[in-house]
Amino acid sequence: MAETILVTGGAGFIGSHVVDTLLEAGYSVAVVDDLHTGKRENVNPAARFHLVDIRAAEALEQVFAAERPAYVVHEAAWADVRGSLADPAGYAGVNVLGTLNLLEAARRSGGSRDPVRKIVFASTGGAIYGDPAELPATEACPPAPLDAYGASKLAAEGYFGVYRHNYGLDFCILRYGNVYGPRQDPLGEAGVVAIFTGQMLRGGTSGGSIPLVNGDGRQSRDFVYVGDVARANLLALTAGSGIYNVGTGDPDGRQLHLARAGRADGLRRAAAARAGQGRRGAGHLPGCWPRAARAGLDGRGVAGRGAGAHGGVFPGADVLEWLAD
Repeated sequence: MAETILVTGGAGFIGSHVVDTLLEAGYSVAVVDDLHTGKRENVNPAARFHLVDIRAAEALEQVFAAERPAYVVHEAAWADVRGSLADPAGYAGVNVLGTLNLLEAARRSGGSRDPVRKIVFASTGGAIYGDPAELPATEACPPAPLDAYGASKLAAEGYFGVYRHNYGLDFCILRYGNVYGPRQDPLGEAGVVAIFTGQMLRGGTSGGSIPLVNGDGRQSRDFVYVGDVARANLLALTAGSGIYNVGTGDPDGRQLHLARAGRADGLRRAAAARAGQGRRGAGHLPGCWPRAARAGLDGRGVAGRGAGAHGGVFPGADVLEWLAD
């Protein structure tokens, strides 16, 4: 009988890809999501779906009692940097207290015969490190979040060590770079690849616009493909413990290549991004990209490599195809 994995946030952009990858690997998968930002149609029909808010402790424990998972992948979160500055208490409620509810349900689940063996936690490799003095930021870089989203993720991370020390609940924390790929919300704050791609696809139409870069256009990000992030979660179930960055460690090869991707797909109506014309907002960082320095997930320490299975090619065509449908 296949082992059960419970995925929170499994209707979301990243979580739904994690669900697909786990099912392909032969696991039985159950999904918890309140559809705050997730979409029911993202959930693989082979997974069991529970419409539950992780802030609802009793409902969450009922899911654990019904599913008796061997592993948990915790993707559910509020993840908008600007939104977190407007509502820090709300972000703490979901990202910190919701995570505590999950840890409590996990430690109580299954008893001594069928305990939860491990939790994989989705954290952030950009917001947690803030504006580090040295780049790329490795796992040894001191956390210094500059927004309430990063602070909430860092606070949640601290509890995993507490639960391992006191209850023996193993964990693996994955700090993601800037994840992109199919199913990303083109209207979301963090989805710059999807945002620019959507603008390119609408270029020349009444609703189209030329991509606008906030700041001076020199800021850098580490874009990591969602398929590689999903693979990192799969690997983390049985390999590695503690904290790992998931990213390429190299922002230069993946900065604003959407215009190039657009031309490759015949989208010549997409103009070059207007660098330096946007306005910096609260929470803006000039550049932060994580690099995995620890070994343990795939033998090299880099579980998600941006290009990954794509042979070093920025797979923007996947995003173009999905948004065009």
